[in-house]
Amino acid sequence: MFFFQYLAQAGLFFVVPLYLSVCLGLSALATGARLLPLSVTLLAAAIGIPRLFPTVSPRLVVRSGLLALLAGTVVLLGSLDKDAGAEVVFVPMLLIGLGIGALASQLGAVTVSAVPDDQSAEVGGVQNTMTNLGASIGTAVAGSILIAATASSFSANIEQSPAIPASVKSEAQVKLAGGVPFVSDADLNAALDKANAGSKQSEAALAGYQDARIDGLRSSLAILAVLVLVALFYAQRMPSIQPGAAENRSAR
Repeated sequence: MFFFQYLAQAGLFFVVPLYLSVCLGLSALATGARLLPLSVTLLAAAIGIPRLFPTVSPRLVVRSGLLALLAGTVVLLGSLDKDAGAEVVFVPMLLIGLGIGALASQLGAVTVSAVPDDQSAEVGGVQNTMTNLGASIGTAVAGSILIAATASSFSANIEQSPAIPASVKSEAQVKLAGGVPFVSDADLNAALDKANAGSKQSEAALAGYQDARIDGLRSSLAILAVLVLVALFYAQRMPSIQPGAAENRSAR
């Protein structure tokens, strides 16, 4: 569960800021402000669930958290569009933060209570390993899918554009075979000007790249959603009783 939590978390933290800063051109401060709702619900869930529901089933909370994480990812996936603004991330950030906070409220206690105190160091090591591995793989998967899907979509858009000459299309296919960088409209316009592209060609290339960027972001979000579904399958192995509850019942 730690692996899947940080895999999805790192992947989303990679994709969403790219959309805000690169696609929409927001500053670092404005991008951080748009991510703030995630922090609010994350903190509320991580602190509130153990206090308000101290005996709730960890399995139920983890499943609910994964469902909230999945819902936020799917809502964001459906909302992304070339003409969409920064407001589309508000509800997804609330849901994703709620899901991550729900997971954080349970997983630490469950892992620590799973073994005797003298083995807590080993458990901590495994936990940290899974956390770092999940974050690394999440970023790598989201990034590689993003670049591959963007390059593939941009190549197809260039090929289908009537405004771009056949000779330029052939040259573009060769250059795009190795992938394309995920850049802003301003950077792409600067590159087109440097290449002495005509106004119609530049407009067609820019429109095609804008669509390709959205396709890349959607592809990354789709694979993250699938991985959260896989995590839901493994969540059935979570305990249904809070740590220490069984011992307390036996004592009574």
